[in-house]
Amino acid sequence: MAIVRIEELRYGVEEMGECVRFFSDVGLEPIEVTGERASFRTPVNQYVHLLPADHPDLPKTPVSGPMLREVVWGVDSAEALDRLAAALRTDRAVRFEHGEIHSHDESGFGIGFRVALPHAVEVTPQPANVLGHVERRNEEFHPHGRARPIRIIHVAFDITAQSRESATRFYVDRLGFRSIDTVLPMGSFMQCEGDIEHHNFLLCHRPDRLAINHIALEVRDIDEVVEGGNHMTQAGWKESRRLGRHNLGSNVFRMFHSPCGGRIEFASDMDRMDKTFTPRLWEKTPPHNLWMLKFPGDDTRDG
Repeated sequence: MAIVRIEELRYGVEEMGECVRFFSDVGLEPIEVTGERASFRTPVNQYVHLLPADHPDLPKTPVSGPMLREVVWGVDSAEALDRLAAALRTDRAVRFEHGEIHSHDESGFGIGFRVALPHAVEVTPQPANVLGHVERRNEEFHPHGRARPIRIIHVAFDITAQSRESATRFYVDRLGFRSIDTVLPMGSFMQCEGDIEHHNFLLCHRPDRLAINHIALEVRDIDEVVEGGNHMTQAGWKESRRLGRHNLGSNVFRMFHSPCGGRIEFASDMDRMDKTFTPRLWEKTPPHNLWMLKFPGDDTRDG
């Protein structure tokens, strides 16, 4: 059994029109938009679905309000899907329909699984120049204008501090995730078995509550992070974290509050850790950022 990526995200929302506008400004491709539901797609064939919070197709949630109600993970084969269903049925309800299985994790969050259907995408980085290494000659830099995310790269949930060990063990022992960075006072950054991202999933127990923290969308470079964020602020969306580069994962980021619940992150240049990497354990929480944009006199903490 190998989970290889995030396949779909399913939200229960309260203001459908506002949430559709949000993901349109984020830069995902709309596939279906009606008064009752909406779907967006990434270039690598992942989906974000928006449904009314009381829709019967959505799993129940331990949290009220707009919320990411289910993360559907992509697995590498139909055989792996069957083995996963059998393993989960030993101690929890599992529903099988339309080629997918649906259940819940230790915190009560909805989880689903299906065979991954990725689309190959060729990503061409912007050419860059530095002394002794010239990639752009006799032409100017061409801006992106706004973000057009390539893929959903990770999801982060908040959990209670008391459930830290059991919640993490479920993903590691039962689903084959690997903890790349375990930060004892904060949370666990986990990688799914079939990928090499620094993390596809974060369980954060520092807030000591159940909630969606954020989803991260990978873009091509720091310019697209900046330009995508500028487009969001111009459209009236509130920034949660200003431009910076994380310590764990090393990705450049910019984050915005989402009317669908939690936040979204534009992310680029994240670390890749293959099977030769030795996971780390942190007794104390390392600095959150290697750097972050600050203004003179700015001593506020962002959320």
